[in-house]
Amino acid sequence: MISQDQIKAFGKVGVLYGGRSAEREVSNMSGAGVLQALRSRGVDAHPFDPGQRTLGELQAQKFDRVFIALHGRYGEDGTLQGALEQMGLPYTGPGVMASSIAMDKVMTKRIWLAHGLPTPRFAVLDAKGTTREQLRAVPDELGLPLMLKAPHEGSTIGIARVNGYSDVQAGFDLCAKYDDVVLAEEFIRGRELTVPVLGSGRAARALPVIEIRAPEGNYDYQNKYFTDDTKYLCPAPIDEQLTQRLQELAVQAFHAVGCRGWSRVDFMLRETDGQAEPYLLEINTSPGMTGHSLVPMAAKALGMSYEDLCCEILQLAALDMTPSSNWTPQADQS
Repeated sequence: MISQDQIKAFGKVGVLYGGRSAEREVSNMSGAGVLQALRSRGVDAHPFDPGQRTLGELQAQKFDRVFIALHGRYGEDGTLQGALEQMGLPYTGPGVMASSIAMDKVMTKRIWLAHGLPTPRFAVLDAKGTTREQLRAVPDELGLPLMLKAPHEGSTIGIARVNGYSDVQAGFDLCAKYDDVVLAEEFIRGRELTVPVLGSGRAARALPVIEIRAPEGNYDYQNKYFTDDTKYLCPAPIDEQLTQRLQELAVQAFHAVGCRGWSRVDFMLRETDGQAEPYLLEINTSPGMTGHSLVPMAAKALGMSYEDLCCEILQLAALDMTPSSNWTPQADQS
């Protein structure tokens, strides 16, 4: 548990939520929860919506650190992190490069493959230049069913499952509304699992594995945030050896992308002939903190309250680069 001296050392804290992405609604729920949790622990926390206020106003608030509860573009993709680096304002979650990479599902998969980490086979399609003939060839390469995804969106926005050749065009058109490219990905039939990672460097540790059982296997936006039909099993009902394997993979995936602070790593588990094969799907660098969210669920399984989790994440706020103590705005004047 964070001590009162540590809470006092946080200083004035901004909770950034809302924003301009397609995930604004979810961010509002996450931010409201985080703000209330921090205040309940005595943190001097204040709301700030970058979707409605400027970066100049953010700087004028003179926050000592910020908790990023933004999801999607302009909050989770490295753009805001870069601005905070310029301000010298420590923030929660991964830094500029890691945030940018993780927001791009294609680049994330390429990095994981370079590190020898398992991820489903895939193809990248130009949202505007892919012909009908090229599109129809994708199932021949990846098989059916397959998944189509807008690679820069989250919260299951811009995603379609393609069950047959007749579904390909409609799924592609849906994803192309959100992005310049569309990720076509091999469909892994099996169990859906997720593993939060908390900490930085060698101190990064995996939290308990969670299994997600959505109605008819459809873990979409509605089932993720607004219904109680999805079942979450935490810790997941898997053996100790597989649990350890998934947790090790999650931390390896976290480090491969260059993350720090906290993230959540999503898996599919294919089970054939008594063998379990985990596949990395994506990494979320600013996971949800709503009443249905998974990181608080995993922390609770360890006996950590939502409030303590928020304080621990806040304590990990940092910068990629430490501002030089010798530089002032006047230093470059001649």
